[in-house]
Amino acid sequence: MRRPARTMLLGAFAAAALAALGGFTWVVILPSPALTAEEVLPTPPEPPRLDGSPRSERCMMLARTDAVEARSFAEAWEAEGGGEGARHCLAISILAMGEPGQAARQLEALARNSRAGNAARAAVFAQATQAWLMAGDAGRAYAAATLALTLSPDDPDLLTDRAVTLGSLSRYREALEDLDRALVIDAERTEALVFRAAAWRHLDRVDNAARDIDRALALDPNYAEALLERGIIRQLRGDTAGAREDWERAIEIAPDSPTADLAAQNLALNEAGPFRR
Repeated sequence: MRRPARTMLLGAFAAAALAALGGFTWVVILPSPALTAEEVLPTPPEPPRLDGSPRSERCMMLARTDAVEARSFAEAWEAEGGGEGARHCLAISILAMGEPGQAARQLEALARNSRAGNAARAAVFAQATQAWLMAGDAGRAYAAATLALTLSPDDPDLLTDRAVTLGSLSRYREALEDLDRALVIDAERTEALVFRAAAWRHLDRVDNAARDIDRALALDPNYAEALLERGIIRQLRGDTAGAREDWERAIEIAPDSPTADLAAQNLALNEAGPFRR
């Protein structure tokens, strides 16, 4: 699973600020701007490799610890004829340096033109999908995710990736279709349950959302993103104390994360009280 990368994108879909009942309202959903360099993951999780050589392994390890050095390594390797392995590591190092748009273009071109097998190409398209979302371009992310699925149509990770892009575009019913397929393939995929709960919530199907989030937390009681989402659902149902408990727990579990930031925002809104449109 690629949960860590998707956690970075939670604000684009699953995470939202509070909503209140009656004549008052809160900010309902956060925008999805490009992430800053500090917010970008060091690298996406490992896909099937385009190049399994020791040099590729060294470059990818560098990308996780020193993106600047990895970029220099990859550029020198490419100049020596490093091919797909060098270009892949170069794109990942650029992403790690906080340039997701440039990285997304390079990853997409690499996936289109690679001579590797379908699984490896699909994984690189998936990395392009996540990079486009980090760059704030959900439309191009959706296109990359769809290309990934043409290569590997029954991959639950790829289905979840595309659902994230659809949610970012407010196309929640289509997101549900991809998440339903992912959960048929793997019924215990907690992140898909959390994203599906968020999609149901955005469609005002709060009971369905609650069922999915309860299933996710039964599978993983310490899943911070699920606690964040359950807090939103509890707030919608008027359970302010329960919402506060979930958000505080999410911060405790993942203190230095985008999830914690969103939970803290919701706690602050909860303390301030609702305001009129």
